[in-house]
Amino acid sequence: MRRNRHNLNSIYLHNMSALEIVNIMNSEDAKIAEIVKHSLPEIAKAVELIKKRLKEGGRLFYVGAGTSGRLGVIDASECPPTFGTHSEKIQGIMAGGEKALVNAIEGVEDDSIAGESIIRNKKIDKRDVIVGISASGKTPFVLAAVEYASKQGAATIGLACNYSSLLTDCVDVGILISVGAEVLADSTRLKAGTAQKMVLNMLSTATMILMGKVYQNRMVDLQVNNKKLLKRALEMVTDLGEISSETAYKLLTESGNHVKTAVVMAKLDINAKEAKQRLRTVDGKLNEII
Repeated sequence: MRRNRHNLNSIYLHNMSALEIVNIMNSEDAKIAEIVKHSLPEIAKAVELIKKRLKEGGRLFYVGAGTSGRLGVIDASECPPTFGTHSEKIQGIMAGGEKALVNAIEGVEDDSIAGESIIRNKKIDKRDVIVGISASGKTPFVLAAVEYASKQGAATIGLACNYSSLLTDCVDVGILISVGAEVLADSTRLKAGTAQKMVLNMLSTATMILMGKVYQNRMVDLQVNNKKLLKRALEMVTDLGEISSETAYKLLTESGNHVKTAVVMAKLDINAKEAKQRLRTVDGKLNEII
């Protein structure tokens, strides 16, 4: 079944006012959350697969071209400050490399040789997991990367927005979000991009929660590398440790700015070394200590 390329609701965009244009865009975007909802079972299955591979010492790679690639890079780059992951643990791979992040490079998405080569250079093995992202589900760069990774025993996940997707047919878990025709015909940075961003948010966030990097709904493994995040860390230690802000600052400093360690220090009245050891024995899951 081929996705209709033309949205009849926006066929007269050229005659519309600014308000009419943004109204129709907003109306189309409002449909995306409900469309994504239909794929929640597959998204949850992908989360479990990613968690399993990361627990086994593997890495997560997002692979895409154009908007899809940029969204993968964004999600990967936000994991270290948000969840305290190492930059090597979750990586975004973009067709055309770093230059293509800020300047569109035509033709790189069709380079299947480059897709395979970049994954080979990452020394992918059976512990790793690859998420191929392609609005059309047919991007040669992505398909080649996923195919090579699969041959190495890596787990594979495909995220596409087109019914006639090759990608979702050749992976362990296929996530198909059929968003329908774009407001601007074939401009997949619009609804398809919105849908992909929503799914990537779920994949990384839910995985990190299951790995113990969230307590309640707090980012207790965040990296304190600026004033805003220091303030946020102090608030968490104060609230969760049930201590004064002055004591929270002292414990946070002693812990090396590690929120979970500081909270355990406060709740159990122990030093940083002991707190870190307690956390190691429960794989960093704060809820198993306090």
